[in-house]
Amino acid sequence: MSNDFFQISTDAGIAHLQLNRPERLNTMALPFFPLLRDAVRATADGGEARVLVVSSTGKHFSAGMALDVFGTDDAFLVTGTARARLGFQEQLRRLIDCFSALDEVRIPVICAVQGGCIGGALDLATACDIRVCSADAFFTVQEVHIGMMADLGVLQRLAKIVPPGVAREMAYTGERVGAERALQVGLVNAVRPDAAATLAHAMSLARSIAAKSPLAVAGSKLALNHARDHGTAASLAQMTLLQSAIFDTDEIALAIDAWRAKKLAAFDALGPVAAR
Repeated sequence: MSNDFFQISTDAGIAHLQLNRPERLNTMALPFFPLLRDAVRATADGGEARVLVVSSTGKHFSAGMALDVFGTDDAFLVTGTARARLGFQEQLRRLIDCFSALDEVRIPVICAVQGGCIGGALDLATACDIRVCSADAFFTVQEVHIGMMADLGVLQRLAKIVPPGVAREMAYTGERVGAERALQVGLVNAVRPDAAATLAHAMSLARSIAAKSPLAVAGSKLALNHARDHGTAASLAQMTLLQSAIFDTDEIALAIDAWRAKKLAAFDALGPVAAR
């Protein structure tokens, strides 16, 4: 599956979505968003993929939203009347949903960043489960530089990934956070020398995840996301329901046998989700 913005493929349970407009710094025009949403959901719903790696091409991961979007007379950007503002809200809600797809799909998502992860690209990256980056990577909430607040999820997710004060400093100043600082504050899990090594590390993580029970991994993502957004008591209550729904003694026996034999278990794929 490919389009003007990215290509995506699946092999051995690992899906790989790679941004492929390096000549435009992998900037995001409005058509990019629903294409990303649909590709991510279709990949997860297909049932074969157990983990998704998002990477990029060229010098920078992505320079975020293409600036020419803000220079258009698109009706989406018109806010002069109450009706126009209501329409703007709905359009923005739909854009937000496109990145939320990464957060909400049942498989983990790993983001491999090289160079700049700027503006909307940081919204995308923070919607992923795990981030790794190259030594030349930097992260910035770019929107404050052009007179607007970031509005596609980074302000809501960043402070749950890094210390709140760091998130606020990034949001208020737009300063670049380099790779080592990103590692220090927990924005990324690892720093590798260059883009190739970063992608290799992301794929290594993906293989490790894909080797585990897909039931256990999907359940863990559901539990972690719920705990992030709810209190401890509510999350523990959800855990009793979630575990009772997916507890599988055959899956556990298969995992234990493989662990004892020091070999990979042949777990069944999650299976497809019926199209709506």
